[in-house]
Amino acid sequence: MDNIRQFLPLCWLSASPLELPRSSRFFQLNIVFYFTVAFFIQFNMSDDIEAIFEVILETLLTVGFVAAILLLNRSFYSFIQVGSAVLFCQNVVALMLVPVVFWVTIAEDTPSYVVLGLFIFWAFVLIAHIFKHVLQINRPASLVVSVFYFLIAYGGAYGIDSLLAG
Repeated sequence: MDNIRQFLPLCWLSASPLELPRSSRFFQLNIVFYFTVAFFIQFNMSDDIEAIFEVILETLLTVGFVAAILLLNRSFYSFIQVGSAVLFCQNVVALMLVPVVFWVTIAEDTPSYVVLGLFIFWAFVLIAHIFKHVLQINRPASLVVSVFYFLIAYGGAYGIDSLLAG
C-alpha cells in the first residue's frame, strides 16, 4: 500500500520515476494487474480467444520497450523503477477506463468516445512524463518516445496478432 501512495503522484505528473522506490514485488504485482485489466478490457471488446494472445503480446511489448529504451540509454539499472512507473500509470488509467469501455460498447455515442479519447491522451502524457525524466530529454522528444511506445506496445500487439490470425 505504501508503494501505491508513492507512485500515485506520477499519475498527476508531480513525481519523477527515478525518485521512487525499487521493489521487484511491486513490479511483479503491476505486471499481473496490467495483464488482468488489459485482458478484461480486451475480452469485452472482442469475444474470441485471440484477446488472450493480444494481451500477452501487449504485456511483453510494454516490458520489452521499457527494457530496450533503458538499454539504449545505458540506464538499465532503473528498470524496476521505470517498469513499475509505466505499468502503474497504465494500470491506473486502465482501471478508470473500464466503465468508459462499457459505456462506449453499449452507447456508441460521441460523448463516450470523447471521454475514451481523453483517457488515452492522459495515458499518452503520463508515458511522455516518465520518459522525459528517465531519459532526461525535453518535452517534445518525450512525446515522440511516447508515440513510439504506444505504436510498439499496442500497435505491435495488434499487428502481430493480425498477422498470425490471418
